[in-house]
Formats: sequence, C-alpha cells, structure tokens
Amino acid sequence: MPDGRVLAVMAHPDDVDFGMAGSVATWTAAGIEVVYCIVTNGDAGGFDPGISRADMAVLRQQEQRAAAATVGVTDVRFLGYPDGRVVVSLELRRDIARVIRQVQPAFVMTQSPVRDFNRIFASHPDHLAVGEATLCAVYPDARNPFAHPELLDEGLAEHVVREVWLTGGPGADAWVDITAHFDRKIEALYCHASQVSHHEPVAFRERLRSWAELSAGAAGWTPDRLAEGFRRVSTG
Repeated sequence: MPDGRVLAVMAHPDDVDFGMAGSVATWTAAGIEVVYCIVTNGDAGGFDPGISRADMAVLRQQEQRAAAATVGVTDVRFLGYPDGRVVVSLELRRDIARVIRQVQPAFVMTQSPVRDFNRIFASHPDHLAVGEATLCAVYPDARNPFAHPELLDEGLAEHVVREVWLTGGPGADAWVDITAHFDRKIEALYCHASQVSHHEPVAFRERLRSWAELSAGAAGWTPDRLAEGFRRVSTG
C-alpha cells in the first residue's frame, strides 16, 4: 500500500475507474489522499449523436467528479487536451510536471506506455501517449529545477516522485486486494453513464469481476479474492 499521497494521471474520464477504482477506494479508506489528473476532455466519447462534442466534454467531467466521490477522491483536475489526439509533446510533459509539483505525490499512477497485444483495448493511443508523457514528467521534468523554467516562475519547486505504478500494460508485478471494495468500483463506473449505460448490468459486472479474478490469480491468491494489477517502477 502506498505510504504517501497518490496522483493518478489518466487519459480519459473513466480510465481511472476501469483500471484502479478498487485500489483507490482501498487506499482512501485507509486514509491515503488520492488526486486525479485527467488529460483529455473526453469529447470523443459516448454513443449519442444528439449530444454536441462540447456538451459531451462537460458531461464527462461531471461524471468523473461523481465517480471520484464514490471512492473518496475530492481533488479532480482536467488538462483539457482533445480526446483521441494526444501526443507526447513538451507541452503535455510540462503540464503534467506542473500538477506533480503542485500535488507533490509520493506515488504516481498512470497508464502503461507499452502496447499489450493480448489486451489491445487497454492500449488506446491516448493511453500510450499519456503513460509516456507522465513518465517523462516524473523523470526528469518534475525533479529537474531547470526543466520548464516557467514552472519555477510560477513558484513551483522541483519534486521527486518515489514510484510510478503502471496500469493497462504487460508485466504486472504488484497487486492490490480490492475484494472489500469491488462494489465501490462498480458504483464508480456506473457514474459514467454516457460510456457504460449500454452494457447489460449483470454481464458488465461479471466481466469486471472476471478481470479482477484473473489479476488475483496472477498474484497467486485464492479464488475468492479480487485484485487490480500494476507494474511498479522505482523512480526515487
């Protein structure tokens, strides 16, 4: 379990809930502060052509804030990059480094920059780009006082993140037991009605449960337990 503040940097509204809402609920229940940084505005999501893209972006922010509240997160920040068009730019690295220096987390959670050919849906191009940009922001940008000097001008001193935990990619080597908080994960996901309301509820829940059972099995745990898996990267 993290022993300090956690910052989750994710590409889209709902990514954090699919990937780690059970872990977040576990940590906040233990008194650990978690902050969300969502890179895109989510305007390319949803299934209703009658909703304008501008309105979809507003709706998805509302949904993400509601989902965050269900798992004990009150600080949710949006960078507003266009959905589906994220690239690893110096501007994105700077913007993530800014949030890292503001929040000063001990741990950063983000998406794997490595494409997983066995689970291609987890390797959306925005996910890969955000994972790579976040790792660059952790090292070297956030800790180097001479990187992005405009951040020093804003009064934001350098900050060293001890660990990064990656979700959605190959090579998981750390698992969080979410058995006690699986229902809160489901509740958080249902806050994203624009994205999940088309799923049949029982099948949707069972699919998520099967993923959590697979992760628990990879951890070597008994079949009655549920888990979310991550790859840990030491950066301290």
